[in-house]
Amino acid sequence: MFQKSTMNFKEMSNDHIKDVKSPRSQKEMQTSVDTLSTSPRTPKGIHTPSPGSPRSLRSPRSPGSLRKNSRHSFSGRDGRPKKGGCGGKGTWGGLLDTEDGHVIDPHDPNYTSHEEEDKSIPRTNPKFEEFKKKATVIVEEYFDNDDVISTADELRELEMPSYNYYFVKKLISMAMDRHDKEKEMASILLSKLYGDVVDSPQLYKGFQKLVESADDFIVDIPDTVDVLALFIARAIVDDILPPSFLTKIVNNLSKDSIGFDVIKRAEKGYLSAPLHSERIERRWGGNKNKTVQDLKIKIDDLLKEYVASGDIKEALRCIKDLNVPHFNHEVVKRVLIMVMENRQAESCLLELLRRAAEEGLINSSQISKGFGRTIDLVDDLTLDIPNAKLLLQSLISKAASEGWLCASSLKSLSSNTGRQSVEDDKVEAFKKKAGSIIHEYFLSGDVSEVIRCLESENRSFLSALNAIFVKKLITLAMDRKNREKEMASVLLTSLCFPSDEVVTGFTMLIESAEDTSLDIPVVVEDLAMFLARAEVDEVLTPKHLEEIGNQFFEPNSVGNKVISMALSMLKVRLSGERILRCWGGGGSYKNGWTIEDVKDKIERLLEEFECGGDMREACRCVKELGMPFFHHEVVKKCLVTLMENKNERVWSLLRECYSIGLITTHQMTNGFGRMAESLDDLALDVPDAKKQFKNLVKRAENEGWLDPSFCNNRSKVVLDNGFC
Repeated sequence: MFQKSTMNFKEMSNDHIKDVKSPRSQKEMQTSVDTLSTSPRTPKGIHTPSPGSPRSLRSPRSPGSLRKNSRHSFSGRDGRPKKGGCGGKGTWGGLLDTEDGHVIDPHDPNYTSHEEEDKSIPRTNPKFEEFKKKATVIVEEYFDNDDVISTADELRELEMPSYNYYFVKKLISMAMDRHDKEKEMASILLSKLYGDVVDSPQLYKGFQKLVESADDFIVDIPDTVDVLALFIARAIVDDILPPSFLTKIVNNLSKDSIGFDVIKRAEKGYLSAPLHSERIERRWGGNKNKTVQDLKIKIDDLLKEYVASGDIKEALRCIKDLNVPHFNHEVVKRVLIMVMENRQAESCLLELLRRAAEEGLINSSQISKGFGRTIDLVDDLTLDIPNAKLLLQSLISKAASEGWLCASSLKSLSSNTGRQSVEDDKVEAFKKKAGSIIHEYFLSGDVSEVIRCLESENRSFLSALNAIFVKKLITLAMDRKNREKEMASVLLTSLCFPSDEVVTGFTMLIESAEDTSLDIPVVVEDLAMFLARAEVDEVLTPKHLEEIGNQFFEPNSVGNKVISMALSMLKVRLSGERILRCWGGGGSYKNGWTIEDVKDKIERLLEEFECGGDMREACRCVKELGMPFFHHEVVKKCLVTLMENKNERVWSLLRECYSIGLITTHQMTNGFGRMAESLDDLALDVPDAKKQFKNLVKRAENEGWLDPSFCNNRSKVVLDNGFC
């Protein structure tokens, strides 16, 4: 073999021999030999030749070219010695080892144009490498000191928010291989960092990377599927990861992958279980010192303090400090119950929920869940709050109109609006007794006897049975003549039931209107008239009519027709007097007065007061009229007297009546409205009546007597006269 090699060497051209003998070629070969000889470990199967050996100059594959036969490589391969056993046949470095001295030869048969592009792109990002090292240190320190604030500060100081997804991945991957304490710490830290330090896209990406790397994790962590699924479920429960994460990412995973099993485990194994929120939160021992009862007490306390102080910022801070985003539905439920118990606090408590929803403190799912839980409890609430269903429906309507509640996602309230759950036998017994009481009243007209009988019959369930009595009274009156209808309206005014109970009674009437129409064909017209009369008599307010209307919003329903007809009656010119006279006026009233009698009495008492009468005596006379629903006539007569005689004492009488609550804002507004409607007639006797009335309206607004909507809701006659 040596002889054959010598022969090949002799066959080389003289030019080739000159190249070999040149100082440059000898120097290159010597360098190559020195490199091989000084290598700490000579690769297996490689023989180190001597500098002058001809064998070192030949290539068994391509003997024709000295350039190819040279030991120095002119190809794109790295000719450095192997390190740690890396590399393959004909190469010396590790697969990923590169240096700036590496040269790409365009003449190499394996050369591609993409190699130059790949060379220009750095294989590692120094900043990212630095972030990875620091993130690992931060996580290790957090597991040691459990200091959320300092951890958040350290991560923020790195000023590399675009790499925060790696921190999320690193935190969870390190916690997965540790005890439950570290797992719980990791979940708490993510909840605290979310929004302030780590934004939603970065956290989403971090969990996505975790799922994609599940196949690698399972090599070292056998229970990867269960642990990682629990981390994902916990993030969804804590409202830092959207539930849509499960459906979106599963579409990009192979069904044979571990990541696919993780998603299915989180969805089916954890998030679909009953009471999953509490179970997931306690899985790693979280909130060991927080029981559900403790949280409820804290929520009650913070709501009571908020109602007393009105400090909405402090209330929002307290809700956030509870650190139970999955339990915020309890806050919503408690607010709704408190509103139903304390109507005066309605505006401030609903404002708290609205602000919490706008700031993302309570998300839409928690708000809907809170309303849904209240709907489930409404039957029990009616034991203490008879009109609970009606109030809850009103709250749902307000929240939906303000845009922070999706009412379509809620279950509908049952049709038994505002009724108390009392035993059927007691209800039936009361209905029979109520029928007897009403029949006797229609014969005698004795209001005081009715009041005495009611107090003796329904002491135990007064609130619930009052609504039933209202329904029974009007139902029996609708099947009789106008006299009984008028008596029913007068009795309803005299009983002084709470407005909410009357509302419940009318709601029950409307619900059963279809059945009633079989016996009373004109039930819609009669119910509408009773409703309008109740508002004129100030038994109900316009707001109550609106609440009843919210229960029957379907266009073709009987309830919608009744409400629409009642509102139409109330909008007609001089509607108050017409409705009062609809069944013949106060023919059955206890004093036997007609409307004309009442007007004469008002005129006489004003004449006496004008002539120097006592203020207290005048107020007593107004009160003794016994017709608070007709006090708008007192206002109108006072205004006429004031414009005709310019007597300021009459104005002082209005001020006194308003201050002691004898004349309400509603009646005061109606009185000014009726005066505006009759100005054209008054102007025949008082030429400057319109100018005077305009000044009186301004004075009344300054006194705070008129409803703010007075100028907007008056009839076209008022607007045409230009008083507002």
